[in-house]
Amino acid sequence: MFFPRWKIWGIGLICAVCVLLGLPSLLPARAEAWLPAWAQAIHINLGLDLAGGSHLLLEAQTDDVARQRLESMEDLIRTEMRRAGVQISGLSTEGGQLSFAVRNPAQAGEASRIAGNQAQSVGFTQAPDWQVRVEGGNRIVMSQTEAGIEQAIENAMGSARDVIDRRINLSGTLEPTIILQGSNRIVVQVPGIEDPEALKRLIGRTVRLEFKLLAEDQETALAGRPPIGTQVLPFAEGGEGARIAVQRRAMVTGDRIADARQAFDENGLPAVTIVFDSAGSQAFARVTQANVRKRFAIILDNVVLSAPVINEPILGGNAQISGSFTVETANELAVSLSAGRLPVELRVVEERTVGPELGADSIRLGIIASTAAAAVVVIFMFLTYGWFGMFANAALVLNGLMIIGIMAFFNATLTLPGIAGFVLTIGAAVDANVIINERIREELRRGRKVFDAIDNGWKEASTAILDANVTNTIAGALMFYFGSGPIRGFAVVLVIGIITSAFTAITVARMMVAIWARRTRPKTLVL
Repeated sequence: MFFPRWKIWGIGLICAVCVLLGLPSLLPARAEAWLPAWAQAIHINLGLDLAGGSHLLLEAQTDDVARQRLESMEDLIRTEMRRAGVQISGLSTEGGQLSFAVRNPAQAGEASRIAGNQAQSVGFTQAPDWQVRVEGGNRIVMSQTEAGIEQAIENAMGSARDVIDRRINLSGTLEPTIILQGSNRIVVQVPGIEDPEALKRLIGRTVRLEFKLLAEDQETALAGRPPIGTQVLPFAEGGEGARIAVQRRAMVTGDRIADARQAFDENGLPAVTIVFDSAGSQAFARVTQANVRKRFAIILDNVVLSAPVINEPILGGNAQISGSFTVETANELAVSLSAGRLPVELRVVEERTVGPELGADSIRLGIIASTAAAAVVVIFMFLTYGWFGMFANAALVLNGLMIIGIMAFFNATLTLPGIAGFVLTIGAAVDANVIINERIREELRRGRKVFDAIDNGWKEASTAILDANVTNTIAGALMFYFGSGPIRGFAVVLVIGIITSAFTAITVARMMVAIWARRTRPKTLVL
């Protein structure tokens, strides 16, 4: 029952800090506007079900993953064979397989070995992601395995989730809910955005940016007979139906972009300025030095935006993308490029908008439920335990304020299940005090003196309380780790509530009782 002065001040400081952190979230919007910027940044975010917003269900086009892997392997095989001095021809990706012929049959074994080295083990079975076989003595055929495709899809979906998260946060919107659903779907919930179309424009674009040289024989390519290593793409600057031929191999891709910002071109029209990283800058400089006076294409999602002439080597690692942009669309493109491109194309299969009216009603009813629960508990504790019940009630009020303060410090998101968790925590917060008070009663019945009964009661009860709270915290943490959406919202409030209720019951309430007992020196205790 002894609390030195430093401990009293320390406990008081912890409680005061938590309460102050929670105040901005409790103030009305008008009063909060008068607070400094750093204080306004410490607040509880409201989830989609409370603040309203947009909900999208995105489905990945998994066939695109296999196609991209095929294209990447084509470039890799061409590079590795050239490095090893193996001459190949007839490189083809027809039928979803990569095949090529080795000009010198004596090098077929070496080519097969090099191709096999590009395969990687997948999962616990260590199955390869590519199968390599030799046909006709000198033709190498590489095909993707099911295990390899499944692993690639899993990696692509994880990367897509991270890219979507970065795009939304770069646009200034915080605390989105982005979760994987099944093997090829992503659920996106963004509070505060009530325009699903704007959200789809921001996160739905693949944003595959490429810089490629134009094909030399445009007439032949546009006549329907594109030479090997070239492709024909739509040309935005040429008007409706215009097309232009480009080389398949890219000079630089959007993966090498370090920064992108909305800007204006020399004519005052909206554009996007991009800055390459060191590797991208070197590659861009090397290609432009070797192709002065030639044209290159700026390609966005397989559409050629423009095809300027390389008047001189571009050595600074900077480039500008211009086209029929507005300030809004240019900014959206800059955000998308900065966040990285989606590794797989996503299609919207479900969308809905949640209005803020339902959330306002939920908050109002949640406040009523929390207040009613607290009031009933306060009355019960006072009638049952007298002054010790009032100490428990003070700890209960402090517990609620500390939950709000800790959630605000971490900018946690409060959802409708979170409100349910808060009400449950308030109702269960006095469990520890009930156990302690009953234990003190038992000590008094045994004939112990007041101070001994209080001291032993708290010591004996604290062990059981801590054990129960540890197991509850583990359960809440597992709910948060394995759960998603509403389950996580409930788990966050539950875990924080368990920790604060244990602190207020075992430490804060004990300190208040110790101070009261040492000041009043009661000879008897009615409990």
